[in-house]
Amino acid sequence: METTERKPLCLVTGATGYIGGRLVPELLAAGYRVRCLARSPGKLRDHPWAGEVEVAGGDVTDAESVRVAMRGVAVAYYLVHALGTGRGFEDTDREGARVFGAQAADAGVRRIVYLGGLTPAGVPEHELSPHLRSRSEVGRILMASGVPTTVLRAAVILGSGSASFEMLRYLTERLPVMVTPSWVRTRIQPIAVRDVLRLLVKSALMPASVNRAFDIGGPDVLTYRDMMMRYAAVAGLPRRVILPVPVLTPRLSSHWVGLVTPVPASIARPLTESLRHEVVCRENDITRHVPDPPGHPVGFDEAVRLALKRVRDADVTTRWSSASVAGAPSDPLPTDPDWAGGSLCTDLRECPADARPEDLWRVIEGVGGENGWYSSPLAWSVRGVADRLVGGVGLRRGRRDARMLRVGDSVDFWRVEEIEPGRLLRLRAEMRLPGLAWLEMGVDRDGNGRTRYRQRALFHPHGLLGQIYWWGISPFHAVIFGGMARNIARAAERADGTPSPDLAAASAIRPAG
Repeated sequence: METTERKPLCLVTGATGYIGGRLVPELLAAGYRVRCLARSPGKLRDHPWAGEVEVAGGDVTDAESVRVAMRGVAVAYYLVHALGTGRGFEDTDREGARVFGAQAADAGVRRIVYLGGLTPAGVPEHELSPHLRSRSEVGRILMASGVPTTVLRAAVILGSGSASFEMLRYLTERLPVMVTPSWVRTRIQPIAVRDVLRLLVKSALMPASVNRAFDIGGPDVLTYRDMMMRYAAVAGLPRRVILPVPVLTPRLSSHWVGLVTPVPASIARPLTESLRHEVVCRENDITRHVPDPPGHPVGFDEAVRLALKRVRDADVTTRWSSASVAGAPSDPLPTDPDWAGGSLCTDLRECPADARPEDLWRVIEGVGGENGWYSSPLAWSVRGVADRLVGGVGLRRGRRDARMLRVGDSVDFWRVEEIEPGRLLRLRAEMRLPGLAWLEMGVDRDGNGRTRYRQRALFHPHGLLGQIYWWGISPFHAVIFGGMARNIARAAERADGTPSPDLAAASAIRPAG
């Protein structure tokens, strides 16, 4: 009887994030079986590869869930970083690495692969940014676990949807003349995301004698100023005028980046802090174990060109915002109105739509991003700016895809919590609020079988401040939510399903229906 050898099993943490979400299909294509460890397994269900992987619920700091997830694993990928998670992230990173390494050793895992950050030469560790210092420590903990470990250390990763690429893209495109921090003169060795993924996959095959860190980078060493100039050239933009000044601290730099780009200050700060020192590869030993194929590593200009093509073709598979925002609410919508001893404040709107249900659903699934929110653009913009000013993500995160959504996607300052195609879209707010908020949009039918749009905004207030917030904004609900319901129904009635400018303006003055 003929038998076939069973494929090795890889465990991927961080599969809901930018790199992890792209690594999974690469591992599958390379012939591996894949198991994903995720705190919110539901976020993986709409990925194209969801039916081809095992999913285990858990967290890297929870030893029991990691122990269960490690069963039968040959190679374990540690792609969890506490980027932008606020105070205490170093303790969390340290604990996660210790638990992961210990459980991998107990389970007999053959290799751990970790993607960390490139550290500058000759800089004492205590002078590094907290996030870069933490990544370095995580690598050391994993290498000391007793399991052979490959640590890949990268600087700026260039790829459609990466935080580093989005920061570079928006700074260059929006500011033809810019006064910039002094770190624009720092030398950097960026690497294309496709090279990062190639090295991650191939690292699974390293011999057991390899237990070390490798610097990885592309063929170009550039200053950040050079990167902006070359981005402009590849994108067909006029030459940029860049004036570096020494007065912007990392904190001020991060707020400057947060105002200009979709990347919030909480994410921008560790990125800008890591640019204070030169980050250039000191060795290229990785090629001894993973030789470069023809055309690799990809150069800066080609990496930008490929990333821009994916952005313009709306073919961005994962984004920096794929991972949950630290500190953002993650509680699912409660079904009990007296959930947690409190009450849910509700704003319900229904509106007939002289359109097919599928046309209405197409409009619902396309909300946010470039299409906006179908009511009072000024009010939404003001709310987005206010959120940025208090450290939130604001409206500029946009969408991963202009037409389709999946659970876990970010949509401006919302995240998709539930989607029932053709029937229901539920968004959970990730803006800074004194409570938890959701927005539901759905397709319904009335007693005569006609299409109806149904919209429900819910808010679970936290204490007195939450109650004051809800009742303080209640007078504006007719403008915001009422106008939104009418205009979404009208957009569905239009042949192309897009909002017209006059509807957006009219929604700001018409009473709620």
